[in-house]
Amino acid sequence: MTQLQDALDLIGRGAEEIIKLEDLEARLARGVPLRVKAGFDPTAPDLHLGHTVLLNKMRQFQDLGHRVIFLIGDFTGMIGDPTGKNATRKPLTREDVLANAQTYADQVFKVLDRERTEVRFNSEWFGVMSAADMIRLAAQHTVARMLERDDFANRYAGQQPIAIHEFLYPLVQGYDSVALEADVELGGTDQKFNLLMGRALQEHSGQKPQVVLTMPLLEGLDGVNKMSKSLGNYIGIAEPAIDIVNKTMKIGDDLMWRWYELLSLDRSSAEIARMRRDVAQGSLHPRDAKVALARELAARFHGAPAAEEAVAQWSALVREQRVDVDLPLRDVPVGEEGVRLAPLFVAAGLAASNSEVNRKFGERALRIDGEVVEDRDRVFAEGDQLLLQVGKRSFARVRLVRA
Repeated sequence: MTQLQDALDLIGRGAEEIIKLEDLEARLARGVPLRVKAGFDPTAPDLHLGHTVLLNKMRQFQDLGHRVIFLIGDFTGMIGDPTGKNATRKPLTREDVLANAQTYADQVFKVLDRERTEVRFNSEWFGVMSAADMIRLAAQHTVARMLERDDFANRYAGQQPIAIHEFLYPLVQGYDSVALEADVELGGTDQKFNLLMGRALQEHSGQKPQVVLTMPLLEGLDGVNKMSKSLGNYIGIAEPAIDIVNKTMKIGDDLMWRWYELLSLDRSSAEIARMRRDVAQGSLHPRDAKVALARELAARFHGAPAAEEAVAQWSALVREQRVDVDLPLRDVPVGEEGVRLAPLFVAAGLAASNSEVNRKFGERALRIDGEVVEDRDRVFAEGDQLLLQVGKRSFARVRLVRA
């Protein structure tokens, strides 16, 4: 019973909801490895920490001896996931899907155990499905039931168009669970409707309905919005180790504990709770707790030596205010006339907009090569190599190249 409870505790760590918990307990009690599925649409080539919330949970299932299925939605990617969208999403081309899928496969094994991971593509079964088969699948659900989904209901009420193919997306995702005979499916809280569709279709097909486990959406660097490339509040897992460390060190102290719970694989819930108590009691500095998190994340994606070097670089830049640190050099394209201050800092990823740069200039928070920027209208030319800095914590070393 203790071993079973330990497994349930690990699986439940950070989870938003488990449907149904008693089903999960019964399947775990059988002692047979479960088939645990999570689907990813290859809509962009790079993964960020928000994606790894599900990957981490998959890895925890692997550590308990279960088989995980990393399902690449190459077929569904060409439909376009309507989840959370207020307009029809543009489908990807087959070429885009395959290119992004390959990049995904290269990245996920930084978290998952390759030997215990089954990589599948849902075109395996949908690519051979006939039109009659698809119609039979569509007949298993009603329009009224589809409109219970918040995003569809809101768009319908707002008289915004909903394409017929968008109704197929939840059915297609649900049928993936039938094809794979999944015991458990993982997804974000925004995917709950689609995950429950899998339970319904499995039951209709005579299978035992899968357990649904939803994970919360990870807040990004701003601590408010979910991590997203479009919002610029993300950390990509392929980013240099120094960027992972530097960005992690900028998050708020409260958000740090949220990230620990959802992203840490090295520390147990008990260890995290103990660290949090130590910080509250003053025996552990919040900065040191954050450094430990940054080191763990950088080590996961780049290895321990690179993580240690990145932490040392961060310390030299931020705590010692040195400008001789060997940061990765980023190329910033410029035109024949060069580039002005504000767009330079935006292109370097140190600000979201020109107005933000101008505000920071007024606060005397901009530095180049360690010196406070005094000239707002300065123009930088092709060939310049510069260490850019915003405040005490944001750095980038750039080289200006012809666009």
